[in-house]
Amino acid sequence: MARILIVDDEEKIRSIIRKYAEHEGYEVSEAADGQEAVYLCRAGSFDCIVLDVMMPMLDGFAACREIHKYCDTPVIMLSARGEEYDRIHGFELGVDDYVVKPFSPRELMLRIRVVITRNQRKNGQDKESYSYKGLHVNFAARKVSVDGRRTELTLKEYELLSFLIQNKGIALSREQLITGVWGYDYYGDDRTLDTHVKKLRGSLGPYRDCLVTLRGVGYRFEEP
Repeated sequence: MARILIVDDEEKIRSIIRKYAEHEGYEVSEAADGQEAVYLCRAGSFDCIVLDVMMPMLDGFAACREIHKYCDTPVIMLSARGEEYDRIHGFELGVDDYVVKPFSPRELMLRIRVVITRNQRKNGQDKESYSYKGLHVNFAARKVSVDGRRTELTLKEYELLSFLIQNKGIALSREQLITGVWGYDYYGDDRTLDTHVKKLRGSLGPYRDCLVTLRGVGYRFEEP
């Protein structure tokens, strides 16, 4: 279970983020200011930190600078200000993402998942390959084979399969899949996702049932 730290001096905001994060299956800790956040990061490890900029005692930028002195935990910065200077300053400090208040909790959850997954891949925590019976996926070479025969996938089909396998057993909403594969700026409709899933099932042949449709939610990859 991934652990996230929510740092904000507004209890209401921490409560809202906690509610959504726990619903997504995350273990959540809270801090009301930057100093407390630094202390908690020294005492334990987290997979992602959601860090507000404007806080008493120690602001988000200063807290991020201190935290990154001894760990490289991904940071998503929250701010009521969306000025270019603040964004640039945050990214110069090593911030992984920047979200302007007021924000959508659902979108924030998507960003948290993407940041955690990206960091796991960067640190080599994800496997280089996946195998289930005759289905083999070589992530490093971007190759897929079914019962010993190479299967040609389009780039998006491969990225969709890879994202589903990396999150095996997890129910992924349409929003999570679209954000994880197409990115935040995608404005197409759900039919694009459904079309890719349909084609991917056709390419997987006898392993098509690994792609499970969750009505009203999205999809899940599992080993039947």
